Amino acid sequence: MIHSLAAAMSSHLPNASSSSSSPSSSSSSLGGTWILPDSRNSSLVRSGADLRPLAPVSPWDVALCVTGTLISCENALVLAALFYAPSLRAPTFILIGSLAVADLLAGLGLVLNFISIYALDTELATLASVGLLIAAFSASVLNILAITVDRYLSLYNALTYNTERTLTFTYAMLALIWLVCVALGLLPALGWNCLADETRCSVCRPVTKNNAVALAVTFLLVFALIMQLYLQICKIAFRHAQQIAVQQHHFAAISTTKGVSTLSAILCTFAACWMPFAMYSIVADSSYPAIYTYATVLPATCNSVINPIIYAFRNPDIQKSLWLACCGCVPTNFSLRPRTSSDV
Repeated sequence: MIHSLAAAMSSHLPNASSSSSSPSSSSSSLGGTWILPDSRNSSLVRSGADLRPLAPVSPWDVALCVTGTLISCENALVLAALFYAPSLRAPTFILIGSLAVADLLAGLGLVLNFISIYALDTELATLASVGLLIAAFSASVLNILAITVDRYLSLYNALTYNTERTLTFTYAMLALIWLVCVALGLLPALGWNCLADETRCSVCRPVTKNNAVALAVTFLLVFALIMQLYLQICKIAFRHAQQIAVQQHHFAAISTTKGVSTLSAILCTFAACWMPFAMYSIVADSSYPAIYTYATVLPATCNSVINPIIYAFRNPDIQKSLWLACCGCVPTNFSLRPRTSSDV
């Protein structure tokens, strides 16, 4: 999805001017002529089938690759914890597992994107990496929406939630999410790309400008829905706290305030990670400097680093499973606490 950004960045390196100033020597030493990238998000191409020199490695691409590796390791750990404990098969944990799968694929997609830039550099590799990234990050956002819906329903139908909610419904919802995301990921390979016409490219080649705008607007709608659901969760949490702790007003206020603070932190983190890239995708195109794309893409990918911390590692059941998987025991001071309104 971020393919060819390193090439655009390399045009600003000091050695770029010296290379372009002596095209004849470059041609004689390489046996062919190279076309250097312009200021747009275009990739290195050559006019002959000669030996290919190593492109300068952009530190931004290295950062994205390292982020992808960290994302993969984190979410692989979450999946290992869920598989290690057969008791973690409730709908909530299934949704967390689905989010971990999406973020794991996103991390692998970032690594594949790095490989496609500096090792493969083929049209097939470009389409494969961009398709995987679109599908994975779309699934990550939609799984966050599904988790939010699950938490809203668990509070709205607190007394009947466990009886009405079934695994069949959970699997059906996840099947729908992944079906939509796989379809989105296949669009570039099916011809919805700008490889034939670079002027149609968005800030992330080979995604077209129209497709990038459509994905960004869809994200804004999903974010608005998530924000509305969390506002409803806050209202329900306040109402439950007042009903349950009539004689313990101080305790209720502390518990509810903690829950609202956690909800606010989740929303602010999600918005801070994704909003810059979504807004930039709407207003910008391939003619904008590549550094702006990097500066907005990197925070968006960091959301997949934060997701395991917010949705998995804070859960006492998953913490216990991790202790058992890694150490074979549980600390003596570790205790499972019941879920409260602050456990979001």
